[in-house]
Amino acid sequence: MGSSHSSHGSEDDDDGDDDKEERIPITCSKESRGMELELKLFDMFTIESATNHFSANNKLGEGGFGPVYKGRLDDGQEIAVKRSSKDSLQGLKEFKNEVMLIAKLQHRNLVRILGCCIQGEERMLIYEYMPNKSLDAFIFGIARGLLYLHQDSRLTIIHRDLKASNILLDEDMNPKISDFGTARIFKGDQNQEKTRMVIGTFGYMSPEYVMDGTFSVKSDVFSFGVLILEILTGKKNRMVDHSGYSTNLIGHVWRLWAEGRCIELLDEVMGCSYPISKLVRCTQVGLLCVQEGSKDRPTMAEVVLMLSNEGMALQEPRRPGFCMESTPAEQDSSSWEQHSVTPNEVTVTMLEGR
Repeated sequence: MGSSHSSHGSEDDDDGDDDKEERIPITCSKESRGMELELKLFDMFTIESATNHFSANNKLGEGGFGPVYKGRLDDGQEIAVKRSSKDSLQGLKEFKNEVMLIAKLQHRNLVRILGCCIQGEERMLIYEYMPNKSLDAFIFGIARGLLYLHQDSRLTIIHRDLKASNILLDEDMNPKISDFGTARIFKGDQNQEKTRMVIGTFGYMSPEYVMDGTFSVKSDVFSFGVLILEILTGKKNRMVDHSGYSTNLIGHVWRLWAEGRCIELLDEVMGCSYPISKLVRCTQVGLLCVQEGSKDRPTMAEVVLMLSNEGMALQEPRRPGFCMESTPAEQDSSSWEQHSVTPNEVTVTMLEGR
């Protein structure tokens, strides 16, 4: 997946080159009523040909929506095809949501869409292919993309599923935020919302979102903080045994920070490439983002300022949310099952059963 050129209703085509292309109108949600987008509609034959009939060799990965395949169009353009799975927990609502948001938003650190393919029960999103499909250490670019969503775009958007696998890299290693199927638009005077169904990925969701379904821009900030800590340490936010303790990454980072030993956390590769002082500062920013209280967390505007202005004094972080730690004697398999925040490939969980 990756950035691409989208067609907007507000943009005029000066020539007639697109007249032969079939396009479909996408009606936006009630929050942005009156704004219609036209999106290129790819036919199934074109997509099957581009992906070699969805060959397993072309499969890039799979998420909550379904598998993603690499393809090449007849003109040589490389694409990524996000194909809805029959077993997907994300349905037509999430499909329309992602199409509407990505087609409307434009930013260098947001993934952009080429078009879609709808035939029978098939629903596919077509993106320009991005050759670097894993998360890199360019934290600032991700922060700028989130700031755009929260503050600088025409819409205030909460991503709700920011995680490593939803950050893609282009050929120049520029990070792009992707996967807007579960994103929500906030009205101008709205600062938080509550839902009975929590949608996201374990390990990245904020405490207030998991516990009572409340989400806001500060929920995305928490997820961003987890991302920072994962980038710096080269570890996932899952339960691990370390020196006689069972802890998740957040708990491990917090413990070493409190003991003044945070340099021990840093990934060896990162340590060779960047000054230790900058890495320690990024660790502190990450801990500020994952603080338990949402009001204690900075906004993304403040995060961008912290990352861009090294002379800016930083507050001492308070205890993080989901800071899990226990000795072997305290561990209980049933309690971990109830409270674990281990990230996994299941991107939908609920406060109440269906």
